Amino acid sequence: MDFAPTDEQLEIERAVQSICKRFDDDYWRTKDRDGGFPHDFHAAFAEAGWLGIAMPAEYGGAGLGITEAAILMRTISASGAGMSGASAIHMNIFGLHPVVINGTPEQKARWLPPLIAGRSKACFGVTEPNTGLNTLRLKTRAVRRGDRYVVDGQKVWISTAQVADKILLLARTADPDPAAPSRGLSLFYTDLDRTKVEVREIDKHGRKAVDSNQLFIDGLEIPVEDRIGEEGRGFEYILHGMNPERVLIAAEAVGLGRVALQRAARYATERIVFDRPIGKNQGVQHPMAERWIELEAADLLTMRAAWLYDQGKPCGAEANAAKYFAGEAGFKACETAVLTHGGMGYSREYHVERYLREAMLTRIAPISPQLILSFIAEKVLGQPKSY
Repeated sequence: MDFAPTDEQLEIERAVQSICKRFDDDYWRTKDRDGGFPHDFHAAFAEAGWLGIAMPAEYGGAGLGITEAAILMRTISASGAGMSGASAIHMNIFGLHPVVINGTPEQKARWLPPLIAGRSKACFGVTEPNTGLNTLRLKTRAVRRGDRYVVDGQKVWISTAQVADKILLLARTADPDPAAPSRGLSLFYTDLDRTKVEVREIDKHGRKAVDSNQLFIDGLEIPVEDRIGEEGRGFEYILHGMNPERVLIAAEAVGLGRVALQRAARYATERIVFDRPIGKNQGVQHPMAERWIELEAADLLTMRAAWLYDQGKPCGAEANAAKYFAGEAGFKACETAVLTHGGMGYSREYHVERYLREAMLTRIAPISPQLILSFIAEKVLGQPKSY
């Protein structure tokens, strides 16, 4: 059992840190205040070749694993970019895994190189207003008419749809079948035609740099050649992206918690009250120490889930557990950072209030902590299904 990162993994971390240094605290504070997608940040990672870190080499990717992708995302988040920076390239890393696994050679050659090179941006269109995490009940409909599908419906919480030119879309092509509930949904990767899709941005709690949206789809035409795999098996295909996404969110939560804890430790050393640094008090020391322990445990769980995925082994429980534990650990670290700063923690000057707002995202997306606990209870502990 070897816990040491490889030389290649250490080089990834150093290279990513070097890029992130060009985008300092003021950059992200401005993005958090004013919004606007960080195109220059995205372009920097495209130019350096990192957008295809887990994509096949024959299409311009690096051909590395989710372990390396997790290191990439953890490093971005820990740089101070937080979820604003991580989410700007998040979709590139995991989003088209269903294409990598189930796409035809022609589809891969057509779709992957532009995404890897940064010429194309994609969004992930699954969640709907009235179904939430009950994906099998999606209502957005794709009706085949000759060599095209015509799609009508709604999607919600679709990140980067303001700037995306492509959408990975899950839609219903057949009525639900109680005997085969996962059948009837099909997966498409196609142009986001704004003459047929109205995109409305959602004003939200944090991460203003990366937009979240409602989509109103009215007569979107999708060529048959933009369907991934067989009709009716789309839900099965998106499962290839779910476990990597949970691992990456966990890594981002660890990185966010680490930068928050670093800020707290520095402030506790510098802040003098009653003629002594506040970090000399155990009431300040101990919460920070607890957060460090939790973040280290979360990182180990995350890296194990990533390793299992890269080895082709089952990792559903581990990936979900990593996302749950890292989300909680990251949030608690950000909360402790704000409290360590006292009143100044509520000020934008010290950045930790932004980290706390962004940390909430890692707890609730892309799956709630309650549903993860239900999944673990059922799949690992053998309890009856509760949902």
